[in-house]
Parts: sequence; C-alpha cells; structure tokens
Amino acid sequence: MKYTESYKYLKEKVDFDKEIIDLGDVEVRNISFESKAYDLIPGAEDYSCEEHSLDFGKPGPFLFETGHENELIDIEDTLIPENRSFYIPVFFPKGDAERGQRLTFLFHGFNEKSWDKYLPWALKIVRETGNPMVLFPIAFLMNRAPLYWVEKRSMFALSEKRKKHFPNAMKSSLSNVAISIRLHSQPQRFIWSGLQTYYDVIRFTGQCKAGMYPGIEPDCSFDFFSYSIGSLLAEILKLSNHKGYFSDSKLAMFCGGAVFNRLSPVSKFILDSEANVALYSFLVEHIERHMKRDSRLRHYLGREHPEGFNLYSMLDYNNMREYREEKFRQIHEQVLAVTLKADKVVPAYEVINTLQGAARDIPIPVEIFDFPYPYIHEDPFPMNVAYTGQVDAAFERVFQRITEFLKS
Repeated sequence: MKYTESYKYLKEKVDFDKEIIDLGDVEVRNISFESKAYDLIPGAEDYSCEEHSLDFGKPGPFLFETGHENELIDIEDTLIPENRSFYIPVFFPKGDAERGQRLTFLFHGFNEKSWDKYLPWALKIVRETGNPMVLFPIAFLMNRAPLYWVEKRSMFALSEKRKKHFPNAMKSSLSNVAISIRLHSQPQRFIWSGLQTYYDVIRFTGQCKAGMYPGIEPDCSFDFFSYSIGSLLAEILKLSNHKGYFSDSKLAMFCGGAVFNRLSPVSKFILDSEANVALYSFLVEHIERHMKRDSRLRHYLGREHPEGFNLYSMLDYNNMREYREEKFRQIHEQVLAVTLKADKVVPAYEVINTLQGAARDIPIPVEIFDFPYPYIHEDPFPMNVAYTGQVDAAFERVFQRITEFLKS
C-alpha cells in the first residue's frame, strides 16, 4: 500500500477510543500510562528533588504579562488531568515470536494535536524493521492536552483576541494560539514539560524492561525515530543514556537535530512571533540569570542531572559547544539525520552545524533530500491529488533510508 493510500486507510481505521485496533499484520494497542513526574511542572504547592534530598519550596512567579490570559488555557499545569493520565499507542507486528525484543520510540513535532500524520510513518517502520513502535506523546501535546485547546470555534475567537492585543504578531492563528499563550506567559514551561516527558519515557522504558507489557520482552532494547522538536527529546535521551538503557540505541532523525536557538519555529502551525520572542529570551538570552535566581532550575540543568545538563547544552549553539560536540562524536555511528532542502523551520545547514560540529569533524551523516512538489517542514508529504505519485515516491525514499539505518 502506497503512502497516500495508507494515510487515508489508517485515518479511517484507527480509532483511539478502542483499546486494540487490528490492521491485519499489525495490531495497535493503546496502553494506559500515568506520569509520576507531573510534580515538576508549574502549579505544585512546593518542589523538591527526592534523588538529591533537596527542598526548593514554592518558587516565585515568573510571568510575562500578555494582557489577555485565558483561564482555560493559561492554567496551572498540575490541574490538567490529560497530561497526567493518558494512552500510549503501540504498534505491534503479528506472528513472530522473536519480536518485542527491540522497540522503536517515535517522538513527534512541536504543537502537534493529532497522530494522523504519523500513522503511515509508524506502520512503514514497523513492517520494515519487524519491531514494535511506541508513539510517545510529549507533555501537553497530542492526547496529553485538553480537547478545548483544539476546538476550532473557541480557538478562532481566542486567536482574534490575541491578534488585536498584539497587532504586530506574525503567524498568529487558531492552530497555535493555545501553545503561544502558554509559552508567552511562562516560557519556563518548555524546560519543565520537556523534563517531565523525559522522565515519563524513562519510567516507561523501565516498565518495559520489567516485562509489564505483553508483547514486549523483558530487558528489551530501544531505538529512536524522531521528527522536528521530538529530535531534541531523542538526543537528550541518547546523550544521557539513563542506566545504560540506550548504549546500543540507534537514533534516526527526520527534519530535526539542530540546537534550539538555530530553529525558526514561527509558523501558523507552531508558534506566533510574540511567543517565540519570549521563549528565546528565557531559554537563550537570559537563561543564566534565571538559573542564578532560581535554585530549582539551576539544579535540574546542572551536572547532577545529566538529562537537564544535556538539555542546557542543546539550547544555544555557542554555549557548551565543545562538550556537546564531544558527546555527539562518541555516538556518531548510531546517529542519522535526514533533512529537507526547503525546510525553513529546521534548516538542513543548522542540523549539520549541530551534529557535525563547527569543524565538520564529527562523521554523523546528515542527508539532504528534496522533492519535486511544494512542501513545508510541517507537511513534508501533503495529501494533494495533483502530486500523489511524487509524494508516494518521496515518502518511500525517506523511509527506505530510515528503515535501512534502523535495521543495520
């Protein structure tokens, strides 16, 4: 089945309200999961690090006054139940007793609200590798966000209000208004929701190794396939290598891999310009000042937490460059990046700058593809009948390369 046919078939067939979805040679199971790291995010009464026996109390507020906060959008993160208890779709191949010894994680892009785009990607990789694939949602995205945040009528009204309040904002839209408001008012959410997702993944991998899920062998191994901002999560998991879980993990990135301040996320599908300015100001321009005044932030981005330290190294290209490049040099044989020539959100040359280093002496392959039809970062394989044959061929090229790497 070609990509465009697979997309239409899966969009109709896959119903996430069902516990099990039969796709013939593949079965999708929605695994219930509860985050135990939600106490990291804004809204807790007080904060502590049990691992290091530290109490931080309740930090003072850090808010950009946007002037149009919304009580259903900009609420305390701990009050959002969807982010705490959610389902994880897992694609299982059928009929092979050896399968389940190696899993592939799929990490999606920024401000994603639907798995539709990824269903044919997952199915292709599962069929080619023979390994189960875990579609893991990032905190407050996909099925970890309230349905209200994707309700078109409400978001359109909120978007119009935001445009009036910020008439110079670029790319403000109903698709990005919820995340733009939230990150504009509290840009530190990027750090804490990222770390929450990291700890959720670690907990899930531990459960897999403990044999908690039928079809997944105890002491299984893991690989990563990531797209866009999901590549930042995958890189941190790989670089931090919790308990040696990911020593032999392959990391295949598509349209991702660059450090944060070399991304251009201003898009009607991702962030508006006002939110991007606030995020860049916090994470890049003034992060050291915020760390000095916030002991909890300083602790979690410090050396005592390798995951936070590696995240810190991935925020600014010029910060900790030698450390970051040495880490990538150590894992170069296990990493592949596939980029797109026309990608303006994650430019191919910025992926090269990050992964191959300033001296271009890190032999991580960064391959640049281009397609003979109009495409954008957010939609590399558009469902346009005028380009069906070309899109099918492009999809096959990209995912043949990715699956070859994952199988090697």
